[in-house]
Amino acid sequence: KHFIAFFFKYILLLNIMRNYLNFETDIKNLELELEKLKDPFNQSGLSEVDTQKISRTQDELDKKLSSIYSNLDPWQTTMVARHEDRPKSKFFIENLFDEFLALSGDRLYGEDKSVITGFAKFENQSVLVIGQEKGDNLENRIERNFGMMRPEGYRKSIRLMNLANKFNIPIISFIDTPGAYPGVGAEERGQAEAIAKSIECCMELKVPTISIVIGEGGSGGAIALASSSKVLMLENSIYSVISPEGCATILWRDPKKTLEASQAMKLSSKDLLELKIIDEIILEPLGGAHRDKDLILDNVRNSIRKNLDFFSNMNKEEILLQRKNKFLSIGRNQGFTPNSKVSENLSMNTNVINKLINKISNYKKYLIYALFFAVLVFILF
Repeated sequence: KHFIAFFFKYILLLNIMRNYLNFETDIKNLELELEKLKDPFNQSGLSEVDTQKISRTQDELDKKLSSIYSNLDPWQTTMVARHEDRPKSKFFIENLFDEFLALSGDRLYGEDKSVITGFAKFENQSVLVIGQEKGDNLENRIERNFGMMRPEGYRKSIRLMNLANKFNIPIISFIDTPGAYPGVGAEERGQAEAIAKSIECCMELKVPTISIVIGEGGSGGAIALASSSKVLMLENSIYSVISPEGCATILWRDPKKTLEASQAMKLSSKDLLELKIIDEIILEPLGGAHRDKDLILDNVRNSIRKNLDFFSNMNKEEILLQRKNKFLSIGRNQGFTPNSKVSENLSMNTNVINKLINKISNYKKYLIYALFFAVLVFILF
């Protein structure tokens, strides 16, 4: 009897050992109370479970979650995006895709474990998956370098993106990094050049590319893989040029002014959707993605399916043009130049001669074959 009571209390303790943020004190207290009510082996011994009180407490908990998470300020959103229990890229890759085949190495220097790459099947469609991975415990986080990619990670991604482009395979990226790794070795191996080449590669691809910011989207380390046809964000994720702490240190010389910095940077999904920097917000469960991982999986799966369908009837040139127009349009209607007149099609205007030259270059291989065949016929006859 005592062993059974101890066993149930141990299971209860495991269930309530969650990580709470500093603004979740009321939520923590309600969840502790709820778990105690559900425990039949309380301090007074075996007792009857009060289902009515459990129901009332659960309703109160749901209301408190809704009240807090519907009014998060940008700094609180940043803390949720960095939550220790938040689902990582590895979780999404393992649960959204079939037949995942991991590929490693940049063929120049080595392997970077802070990014997971490989080909897989999404609902029987071949895709390339790239995921920045922070790790889910201390040992993994050190091994994954806390999601901060080195030059070899970007070059590995470039190698595989070019391979996917060659075989007309869509690319899906999961973004979750505080930024590119700023170490001496990374700089010596060309960190800035690797990021620039990755952005260039993303912009030149002629296959659909979908990037999903699932946690932190920090600085050039994120945009190197997020220069995509569609940029999506989970509701409580962030996407910014610098961390709020770094911004506060530079502007106010005070790293504690993170709230002011995060408000000024407009790093939340709602602000970025309004500025048309991202294309879609993927809703999270009440209380954050870590509270219902099955629901967030369904929401991400539906969003990927919808966005892949969007490109299904486009040819390569249309896919490329859509991406270029998307990025050229950023900041033209709001922000820097609110009164500028933007053409619906921002492609370069070319004259007849240039169009003819472009056509010839596109069919150069076939023209060479035709010329070779004509010379051969001339010689023989």
